[in-house]
Amino acid sequence: MRGLETSVKKLRRQVFVEVAKTAFESENVASDIEGIPYKITPTETPQYRESIYRERAIAAERVRLAMGMSLNPQDRPAHITNGLNASDISDSYYEPPLMQVIPSACDRCEENAYEVSDQCRGCVARYCITVCPKGAISVDPKTLKAVIDRSKCIKCGKCKAACPYDAIAHKTRPCAQACGVKAISSDGLGRAQIDPAKCVGCGQCMVSCPFGAIADKSQIFQLIRAIRKGDEVVAEVAPAIIGQFGPGVTLWKIKAALKEIGFKEVYEVAHGADVGASTEAHHYATEVATGELPFLLTSCCPAWSMLAKTQFPDMVDKVSSALTPMVATARTIKQNRPDARVVFIGPCAAKKLEARRRTVRSDVDFVITFEELAAIFEAKGIDFSTYDKEEPIHDATAAGRGYGVAGGVAAAVEGCIRAYYPDVEVKIEHAEGLEECKKMLLLAKLGKKNGCLIEGMGCPGGCVAGAGVNLPVEKGAAELKKFVDGSTKKLPEKELYEIELP
Repeated sequence: MRGLETSVKKLRRQVFVEVAKTAFESENVASDIEGIPYKITPTETPQYRESIYRERAIAAERVRLAMGMSLNPQDRPAHITNGLNASDISDSYYEPPLMQVIPSACDRCEENAYEVSDQCRGCVARYCITVCPKGAISVDPKTLKAVIDRSKCIKCGKCKAACPYDAIAHKTRPCAQACGVKAISSDGLGRAQIDPAKCVGCGQCMVSCPFGAIADKSQIFQLIRAIRKGDEVVAEVAPAIIGQFGPGVTLWKIKAALKEIGFKEVYEVAHGADVGASTEAHHYATEVATGELPFLLTSCCPAWSMLAKTQFPDMVDKVSSALTPMVATARTIKQNRPDARVVFIGPCAAKKLEARRRTVRSDVDFVITFEELAAIFEAKGIDFSTYDKEEPIHDATAAGRGYGVAGGVAAAVEGCIRAYYPDVEVKIEHAEGLEECKKMLLLAKLGKKNGCLIEGMGCPGGCVAGAGVNLPVEKGAAELKKFVDGSTKKLPEKELYEIELP
């Protein structure tokens, strides 16, 4: 249920706002951090849980993750600020792993079970009993309703499909169901746990958990400390930012607000996307169209490229060597501003994982999401419903800005190929969501996608559906389309792929 202003979303925002205020204003960080759970639950009446003590314990762990720190151990007492000194510096990255399950918040959802609900009418036909291959369903002699013996049930789902009243529920763990790489299982106590070796950081588990028990780690605290220290902090903003802060909030307004907060300059990540589109068009025309490579996988989405590299290692050489837009833009910034500390602001949790890579670490200093930026704006009192300042920004073309929606990368590269290499025939494929991406990669491995440029997006809908957005996916896509359609320049120059980026 993306885009709804739920209690979980409000809680996350409140934690981020309080952490941001502390980073901007506090002279006694440890004391103020310890006090945040009492701001989240200020009275003796719990708002969401059975007790104020559990609410505050969960809030304490949310605060730690929002500061980039790992959860405290469960088997011994520890302050929220345990390990604060290592994080209270502007040079600190988050402590891996990126995604963590808060044990005290997890509701121990069942992984996979079938259960007869009150909708059962005790019908005479007994379709559920008839189709069950293991004789796991019987009739309660008192109520005449169906009963499932879980010791016999093989969870095939035939009973659910056969019931005319939809009286059989399939109980699943929402986070595991949303995970396209099967990185979530149960620990010994029935709580969800994430395998960091499998996790690609897409964050779909986080936005699917109705209890807010999964959270990614943030760098907003360290970023604000860098701004407060006076570092030359420069922002690069992803194209999906359009519309994320309210109707009529243009990129020009966002740039002005960022500079008011303390950013020295703001650039469009779509510039790096233009470089990527030009580069991948060149690779397709000179490598795939000539038969040197059977197909080419786009490199834009880190969750997609990590999936390809970890689960299909023999296809690593088919992933485009083009820099991701985030990295290409960051390197351009640092060429022109060697002392700059670059902040990627986007919709994507997986970019935090990408930025930790050894080859990227020196290019991108911080990664925050639109959700986290909204909290920073709130902490600084910036209200876009009344904000009227603007600063022009024109760094990119429609092609690069279109990267923010599913199909946009492929469309940009295809447009460049048709413009630069009119004699080259183009075959395009794209997949959304990691499950579909895996199917696409398997088909490619089997030789079913030869000659294709293949775009993969880890989030269904593309970047506008990332775990860190503020808008419903459909609204975000519509806002971005208007931005793309209004771009004065449609395609990047062919020579962009020749730019040398160290």
